This record gives sequence, C-alpha cells and structure tokens, in this order.
Amino acid sequence: MNIEIKISKKPVNYEKAIKYMEKRLNDILFKNARDLIWILQHTDIYTAGTSFKEDDILDKSIKVKKTNRGGKITFHGPGQIIFYFVINLNKRKKDIRWFIKVIEKTIIQTLSDFNIKSKGDKKDIGIWVKLNNKESKIASIGIKIKKWIAYHGFALNYSVNIEKFKKIIPCGIKNKKIINIIDINKTNFNNLRNKLIKNFIYNLNN
Repeated sequence: MNIEIKISKKPVNYEKAIKYMEKRLNDILFKNARDLIWILQHTDIYTAGTSFKEDDILDKSIKVKKTNRGGKITFHGPGQIIFYFVINLNKRKKDIRWFIKVIEKTIIQTLSDFNIKSKGDKKDIGIWVKLNNKESKIASIGIKIKKWIAYHGFALNYSVNIEKFKKIIPCGIKNKKIINIIDINKTNFNNLRNKLIKNFIYNLNN
C-alpha cells in the first residue's frame, strides 16, 4: 500500500493537526487519497479522550481540549514523539484489536531495537517499562475509527517535561509514573523516529 510519510520539524498546533487528519480521512473516503503517517511534536496541550472524567484533572486551572479519540486525559508537548496516522482498514483488515496490536508491537519492537524492554497491558492501555522495580508508562495510545479508517495515533515520551503530567491523572491511572526514553537510554531522536516508521509499515503489512 502506498503511504505518504510526513515529518514536521517544528511543533504543530494540536487543532490544526486534527483538522488536517480529518480532511485526509475524507479525501481517502471520497477521492481515494493515500494513507498517511505523520510524525510531529505538539506545543503544550492537555487533551481528553471520550472516556475521561473531570476528576482526572488535578489542577483545575489548566485548559483541557476534549477530543473524539479513545482514552482519557494526557499531556502533549515538545520532547514527545507524536505518531499520527490515517489508515484505511477497508483495504487491510477490519479488525480493531489487530490494529491496536500493530501499534503496540511497533512501539515494543522499536524500543527493543534500542535495548529498552517494554510491554503492553490489556487493562491499562499503553506501553510500559520497568525501572528500579517500578512500572512506568512510556507511550500512550488513542485512536478513532470512522467508516473503518483509523486515525489519531500514539505518543512516545522521549524528553517531554514529566512535571506537566502531575497536574492530571494521566490516562486515568493512579500511582504509576510517566517516564522518558532518555531516562533509560540516550537514544538518538531521529533514529528512533525512523525506526518507528519502518516497524509500523512492516507490522501493518505482515
């Protein structure tokens, strides 16, 4: 399948990114446009998915953008790899569980390529690593399916400001920490990004 790869060097406004993906989704539906992978970083923003609760906001002074993706509340900011996609499952598999597995496998494989051991969790969606005997979240996943076209994506913490997560209960999960890749391994950002793209395409097609 032909997939457009888009990489933004400067941080992208969240709302502009969502509008761009929704336009691409409609173009895929009505104009047979190409699927999309878009890697970027966001300016600081708290976003809430369809299952978030007001109690997940600890600091009531922050602004939260409600979205139509799955999941609860999280933070996006510089130092976080945002991996967006618009993928037509009509031409692949109409199977949401399979697609979530593709995403999880992509992140786990990529981290493994840089000697970071991680795992998924059926109960607490996302990717987790164990450091000093404590499990911490390193990546969050939130997708939306419309007419069997999947969009939104996942966020992988590279060097994001962890303090920002203390103003919320990230992904509705209490008593577990958020961690950055650079806390474990001084991996090169660009190499990591390129590996994610390569592994995602491979898992999507196999």
